[in-house]
Amino acid sequence: MPLMHAVRIHAFGNPDVLELDDIPVPTPTAHEIVIRVVAASVNPIDYKIRSGKYPALRQEQLPKVLGRDVSGVVETVGAQTTKFQKGDAVYAMLGRDVGGYAEYALATENEAAPKPTTLNFVPAAAVPLAALTAWQGLFKYGQMRAGQRVLIHGGAGGVGHFAVQFAKARGAWVATTVSAEDIGMLKSLGAAQTIDYKHEKFEDAVQNIDLVFDLIGGETQQRSWNVLKDGGTLISSVQRPDEKMAQARNIRAMNYMAAPNAQQLEEIARLIDEGKVKPIVKATYTLADVARAHRHMENDHIQGKVVLKVAA
Repeated sequence: MPLMHAVRIHAFGNPDVLELDDIPVPTPTAHEIVIRVVAASVNPIDYKIRSGKYPALRQEQLPKVLGRDVSGVVETVGAQTTKFQKGDAVYAMLGRDVGGYAEYALATENEAAPKPTTLNFVPAAAVPLAALTAWQGLFKYGQMRAGQRVLIHGGAGGVGHFAVQFAKARGAWVATTVSAEDIGMLKSLGAAQTIDYKHEKFEDAVQNIDLVFDLIGGETQQRSWNVLKDGGTLISSVQRPDEKMAQARNIRAMNYMAAPNAQQLEEIARLIDEGKVKPIVKATYTLADVARAHRHMENDHIQGKVVLKVAA
């Protein structure tokens, strides 16, 4: 049985628990494809899982390959797969049971889509999970429409920098909370108003907001009630909003988790290829340097995304 390199955790802990193992190359079922991974993205959920802070994964389910999104080339297709063939360039948000920190990864036809033609594999790998989180938060759950006033908390991060661009591309007026060093980047991505959260209260800077997209939680979420218009919407990917507060303020509020969606990835690829959206990759590492990538992601201020180069 052919083997591949993959990064797994055998126990929860700090980045030192990330181990480069040799494990069997996966075999696709009828509706799956095997992707030869060229690049894989690092997301905050990865270090939360690694450190044991993700309750859905337990010790008895280890070892576990981490990573939820990849870009690469189709290596093998299942017997009933019609969407792809060997050699296709794709990108994918993988299912929870599959890991992307590996030389090969399994994906279903609903998880993978043709890679944006204007991107090489490294920036393409930065897109799926973060962009789908932004897309679903704004459009599926937030029901954002053209002409609305949108406030995005954490606009410089992986999800946030996509959210700013998507909202702008769909015709919204976009404000975002960021650090001072991020202001230039966010203005270039289409934010109409940038708020330095360290030196300015966002509730003093904006009012009458239709949709707050919260990627921070905590006190930031609590203060957000004060900027929303009557009948507005608060959507969070990180924390469930207070239902009593929502009812009292006549606000529609919810939190959610992003899910793989190939059709949405195809729409996102079109926006990228039209030049309306671009992923920001601020750091790349090799698969063997994955522990350094995790330390960087956990401890430093990150603009955009961190990506692992898996293959040449």
